[in-house]
Amino acid sequence: MTQEFQIFELGNFPLLSGEVLKDAKLAYQTYGTLSPARDNVIVLPTFYTGTNSRNEGFFGAGRAIDPARHFIVSPNLFGNGRSSSPSNSPAPQDGPHFPLVQMWDNITAQHRLIHDHLGIEKIALVAGWSMAGCQSYQWAAQYPDMVEAILPFCASAKTSPHNFVFLEGVKAALCADQNWNGGDYDSPPVAGLKAFGRVYAGWAFSQTFYREGLYKQLGFKTIEDLLVDWEVDHVEGWDANNLLAKLATWQAGDISAGPLYNGDFQAALGAIKARAILMACTQDLYFPPADNAIEAQYMPNADFRPYDSPWGHCAANPGNDPGFTAALDNNIRELLQG
Repeated sequence: MTQEFQIFELGNFPLLSGEVLKDAKLAYQTYGTLSPARDNVIVLPTFYTGTNSRNEGFFGAGRAIDPARHFIVSPNLFGNGRSSSPSNSPAPQDGPHFPLVQMWDNITAQHRLIHDHLGIEKIALVAGWSMAGCQSYQWAAQYPDMVEAILPFCASAKTSPHNFVFLEGVKAALCADQNWNGGDYDSPPVAGLKAFGRVYAGWAFSQTFYREGLYKQLGFKTIEDLLVDWEVDHVEGWDANNLLAKLATWQAGDISAGPLYNGDFQAALGAIKARAILMACTQDLYFPPADNAIEAQYMPNADFRPYDSPWGHCAANPGNDPGFTAALDNNIRELLQG
């Protein structure tokens, strides 16, 4: 049986903040076969509550991304429980003591895996949903000569102030648990994790989704049933410190952070050479299409393509909106055809 993921040892890994992530580990998985010309590489980073296993819903036989034709590399975000995270790091970087890992750091580590370890010089496409899409922008800005195309969907090149505030809300709900104890909890802060899930559910879907009762298509009879499911998912599926470590990465998201662009966001966007399709959902509550429209103005080869879906941010979740999936595959095919 094939293992779910592999580990690339990074050693003591310097971070953009100046700290060092000790004995860092990057979890990843590959699918398909690298072509003799090494020109069929697709990178699919992971999203906020995702792993490389969850990314398997974005490709398959007959899909735009197909392991029969492509060599797919799916690296896991630091903090997601597979790569180095608060939950699996030894003291003194365990739990709430885990350092801030930024998008720059994630992509630096992924570059070491893909370029140095796997010996790949060119990436045909970097694509992804949500925080994975944010990483696709980062890849194209940080290594502009290596990335030929990107397709971020329901994502942005820089975390907006409103997005930052939304994340402060879910974070506050989690940390209000009396068992939180600054992250040094003896047992999981279950009430906080449940609150986190409930608040998040209000943002993940659109107002239209709830008004039209689309939650019934997911098998829930009532809104309360959906909310309880989101509670259970966060309690059973996630370590609280891991959630907050990735949340900090998300809040700090900015492709211009670091020594290449020194905070000049327009310059960072302008340096992206990759062909790009920016695919927003018009009813996404925290990655609104207006952000992508602004980005496209400064990117030399970007096409802004909003898609209207009442599923909001979760339009991209495999299986939710067949129309979104079809449009995504069509856009991917176009980019891969050049």
